[in-house]
Amino acid sequence: MATASTATPLSSNSHRRLLLLSLLFILCFSSDKGFALRAGGEEEALQTHHHTVQLSSLLPASTCTPSTQEKKGKASVKVVHWHGPCSTLKQKEATAPTPAQILSHDQSRVKSIQSQVNSGRSKIDYSQAATLPAKSGSSIGSPNYIVTVELGTPKEDFSLIFDTGSDLTWIQCQPCAVSCYKQKDPIFNPSLSKSYKNVTCDSSQCSLLTSATGNEPRCSTSTCIYGIKYGDRSSSLGYFASETLTLTPTDVFPGFLFGCGENNTGLFNGAAGLLGLGRDKLSLISQTESKYGKYFSYCLPSTSSGTGHLTFGKGGISGNPKFTTLSINPQGPSFYFITIIAIKVSGKILPISQSVFTTAGTIIDSGTVITRLPPGAYTPLKTAFRQQMTKYRLTYPLSILDTCYDLSNYTTVTIPTISFYFAGNTEVPLDLSGILYVASPSQVCLAFAGNGHASDLGIFGNVQQQTLDVVYDVAGGKLGFGPGGCS
Repeated sequence: MATASTATPLSSNSHRRLLLLSLLFILCFSSDKGFALRAGGEEEALQTHHHTVQLSSLLPASTCTPSTQEKKGKASVKVVHWHGPCSTLKQKEATAPTPAQILSHDQSRVKSIQSQVNSGRSKIDYSQAATLPAKSGSSIGSPNYIVTVELGTPKEDFSLIFDTGSDLTWIQCQPCAVSCYKQKDPIFNPSLSKSYKNVTCDSSQCSLLTSATGNEPRCSTSTCIYGIKYGDRSSSLGYFASETLTLTPTDVFPGFLFGCGENNTGLFNGAAGLLGLGRDKLSLISQTESKYGKYFSYCLPSTSSGTGHLTFGKGGISGNPKFTTLSINPQGPSFYFITIIAIKVSGKILPISQSVFTTAGTIIDSGTVITRLPPGAYTPLKTAFRQQMTKYRLTYPLSILDTCYDLSNYTTVTIPTISFYFAGNTEVPLDLSGILYVASPSQVCLAFAGNGHASDLGIFGNVQQQTLDVVYDVAGGKLGFGPGGCS
C-alpha cells in the first residue's frame, strides 16, 4: 500500500524546478524527447502527492495477517479490530453491524463527548434510576479495537475495549444480579480469585469514583458501589474492587482498582468490559504511573485483518516520533486535547484560519471512528478532495459521510494525500487507510465529517490514526506520531 510522502522543502523544490527547466530547454531544441521528460515530471509530482493502489487492497480480508512490527518482549498487548478475523469476538456477517450502523453509533458518541465538554458531567438523579445513576461519561459508540488482559488469581483472559475517552476499567462479574449482556469470555467470578477484594465505602479510594464516572458512589452495607451510564444508554453497575491485573508475564499489578459489574447493558458486542486510558486517577495510565511514568503508545492496524499494539512505558517506542503539545480543558479533564493548525491536501495547505480550529478545540480519541472538523475546516477539505477526484463518479452519502464515490469499475485508484499539522508545526501524513472509509467498492467515502457548529468540539478519530505509532507522554504534556507503527 502506498504511503503519503512528506513535502520536499521549498528550497529543494526551487532548485529541482530550475534544474528541470534547464534540461527541458536543452532537450526541447535537440530532440522530441523533451516532451517525454516533461510528462515524466508531471507523473513524478502525481506520485508525490497521491496514493495509487489496487482497489482490492482497500477491502477487508477474510484471514488474519499479524503485524510484523509487534512489540515482542515489551510491556505490550496485541490490538485487534473488533469485527476482523484476528478477533475472538468476530460476529457472523448477518449479525455484525453495518457501516451505516457503525457511523450512527459513532455520531452518538461524538454528541455525548461534545455535550460533556460543553456543559460538564451530569450529576446523579437517584429519583430517576433505582438501579443506575444518571447519564455520565461519553457514549460507547462503535469502538473498533480490543485488547486482551489477564485478571485474578489464578489469572483469566478478558477481551476489553480500550478507550482513551474513558477512565474507569470494569468487567462483567458473576453473579449477574440484574443483567449481563452476552460475552465471548467466561464471566469473571470474584469468589474464585484469591486476590479479589471489595473496596469499602469509607475509603479514600471509593471517593475517587466521583471524578472517574461523574457520579458519586453509593453503598451496599459497607461496600462501595460504582455506576456509570454512557450517552448511548450503555451502562455498568456493580462493586468497586481491587484485583491483580496482568498485562504481560513481567508486568503484574496487585491491587488494581476496577469495577466488578453485575448489571450491564449496551453496545459491547461480546467484549468482557472496558479498559480506561484517560487521565483520571482511576485510569490504567494513572494506576501504573510508578512503573510506566504515564507513558504509553498504540498502533491501530490499517485493515480489520491486521493487528496492532498497545504498549506501556518508553521502552516500546521505536523510530523517531514527532511531538506536539497535549493540553487540558477543565470541562473535560480526562480527555487529551491537541491543537490542529493546518491541513494539507495533495501537497497544498488549505486556506483555513487557525482560529477555526481553536474556537472549540480538538481532542484525540481512540474510541471515535471518524474525525470531526469544524465547518470552516471541513468544507475546504471536502472541496479540495473533490477537485482532485473529478475522474471518479460521486455516489450517495453514507450516514455522516457526504463525499462518496463509486469505484466498482476500477481496479486501480489514485487518491490525493492528506496531512495534518499540529502545534509546533508537526506534520503528520495520513496513511491511505486514514483518508478513505470503505463500505463497498461502490461506496468509498472521504473519512471525515463536519460538525454542525463552529462551537462543537473537534475530534481526531481512530480511522485517521491507523498505522501510526501514537505516543502519549502524559506526564510530559506531549503527544507523538511516528509512521509505520504497524501494517
